[in-house]
Amino acid sequence: MDVHFSIGSILPIVLQSLLLSSSYGSLEPFDLLYNNAVEAFYRSEYEDVVRFMEGALSSYAEVRQSKVRCRIGCQDQHRFDSVSTDLQFFDVVLKRASCQNECIEEKVGTQSMHKVSEDVIQDFNRRIPYNYLQLAYQKLKHSDKAAAAAHTYFQANPEHVEMDQNLEQYKALEGTDLDHFVDREARPHQRSFSAGVKLYDSGDYEGAIAMFEEALQEYYKADVECRALCLGPQRFEEQDHLLYRYSLSELISDHFTQVLYCEHECVRDLAVRPGRLSPMENYLPLHYDYLQFAYFQSECPHALECAQSYLLFHEADDFMTDNVEYYQETLGRDLRPRENAEWYLRRHKLETELLVIGSENLRVEFTEGMQDNMLPNRCVCVSLSLCVCVCLCVCVGGPLVYDNVQLVQDSLALNGSQRVLLDNVLTVEECAELKHLTVTMAGDGYRGKTSPHTPNERFEGATVLKALQYGYEGRVPLKSARLFYDVSERARRVIESYFLLNSTLHFSYTHLVCRTAITGQQDHRNDLSHPIHADNCLLDPEANECWKEPPAYTYRDYSALLYLNGDFEGGEFIFTEMDAKTVTAQVKPKCGRMVGFSSGGENPHGVRAVTRGQRCAVAMWFTLDPLFRELERLQADEVIQALDNQSSQSHWDTSLNINPKDEL
Repeated sequence: MDVHFSIGSILPIVLQSLLLSSSYGSLEPFDLLYNNAVEAFYRSEYEDVVRFMEGALSSYAEVRQSKVRCRIGCQDQHRFDSVSTDLQFFDVVLKRASCQNECIEEKVGTQSMHKVSEDVIQDFNRRIPYNYLQLAYQKLKHSDKAAAAAHTYFQANPEHVEMDQNLEQYKALEGTDLDHFVDREARPHQRSFSAGVKLYDSGDYEGAIAMFEEALQEYYKADVECRALCLGPQRFEEQDHLLYRYSLSELISDHFTQVLYCEHECVRDLAVRPGRLSPMENYLPLHYDYLQFAYFQSECPHALECAQSYLLFHEADDFMTDNVEYYQETLGRDLRPRENAEWYLRRHKLETELLVIGSENLRVEFTEGMQDNMLPNRCVCVSLSLCVCVCLCVCVGGPLVYDNVQLVQDSLALNGSQRVLLDNVLTVEECAELKHLTVTMAGDGYRGKTSPHTPNERFEGATVLKALQYGYEGRVPLKSARLFYDVSERARRVIESYFLLNSTLHFSYTHLVCRTAITGQQDHRNDLSHPIHADNCLLDPEANECWKEPPAYTYRDYSALLYLNGDFEGGEFIFTEMDAKTVTAQVKPKCGRMVGFSSGGENPHGVRAVTRGQRCAVAMWFTLDPLFRELERLQADEVIQALDNQSSQSHWDTSLNINPKDEL
């Protein structure tokens, strides 16, 4: 099957603008500049902060664009048009690889071709450099530049309360006007689209047409860039390459399917606004919808071709079908949809077919070549294009890390997404020791409240650092406190591995908790031990929404509950729909069982009433953002490291500082 698309013939303006852009002979590595800027910030050398951070942002953008230009240019230079044999195919592949390496090295220099850490990449994706910049510009009395940096940061971090307050202060400053509040990282296609919508709503159809046409041109350009960035190295963390013994064809199929899936996700990426998780609905087709009506005010031929283009994405749209018939009758002839829209849909449909084939190949290979605890855990339905949803059997369940850990139910069995139920995460002995630890440390509840969720139960718990402090004071066995630390780290590694996360999962909060039924208060009880909620957004059952805004812990990404016992009545963990009523799955706790899930509105959950006995578990919340790491956990890490360094001694060094109120 010939899967080569002549992009140059369809988007000459796009490629010309990409390939003829100026380039620099060498660049300072953006991660080095970023590190220098951060160090300068903590030395209060704000002019250096600005110099290094602006340089880092410029270098980051240039490296990204150099990869795009080189990959597209080398693809166009070394084509598969006349390939008819395996040797010719690999000749083109090798020439492309060599071309790309030489091109990128020539443009950015060898010093900027190294692999940058995931943490730094994540900081740039989250626009963290602009937070440093706004503070530095503020210290330097450059209020206009501080306002721009603050606004840019806030667009991608709308939950940041302090930055919101800073913006209000900048707006109140004399000499600062609204023109200073610009998004320095605004995506051209989204900026033009938003401008077009404003002009359209105001009745300026001529101005709206210009903006929507510009937005379309920028969209297709951004699509080319996004796809080019997918052509880099792929991650195969679910496979041990020391044991990887697939054939060359299977290996190529693996890689190509990953790239193809990445390219299909571009349609989602281009429709997601900064700081949001979900894409704008019907994003690309809306351009043609707005245009057909705006053109209708003056130029009916263009209105007809835009309406026809919209119908490519939504063939059964009655309203647009009526419009097309009206335009045809008015003109007395028919017109085809726009060529770029037709080409875009043809490519997506062909890629969808290839992805289905590739996913089937991956399913067979994983089944035959991997251990039981590394099998793909479900078939998932993924929106791969604007109007096509395909069910792919992809490996969404990675290794379980520990041989004894057993997969009980995956997302499919739990009737949701990003869910897993595991057994044997703890041994019976470990459960008993940790449960004894909870009894010994009983008392502090949750933030000082002994019944924070229901008056019919007593709620008690402790953090890792508090357990270590009690161990140091001799109030609990030090061995038990260390076990609490170790099992939570074990759980973190399992969750990080199973959900195939591309960056480090950090602890956001860890709590060893017990819920105890209060005798005499269980008759006719109709409440929950823990009401239905989501962990990183405010659940609104009536609106069927989950609002990702304070006071929710919006930075939490994954959650896990590791149970210590099952000898009680009630206390089942439940998943529900967003209505907080319809139960989709139920988990009965027992020793060593762990339920893990993503923390968003896709996983509302709660706990049924504990009506007799005591229910104990290690509750853990995780974040992918290192800025929101649990401070007490970092202190606990230092204590454990000190203990390991002193393992030959029979007692702790009394100089160790484990005051849980210390701030790093």
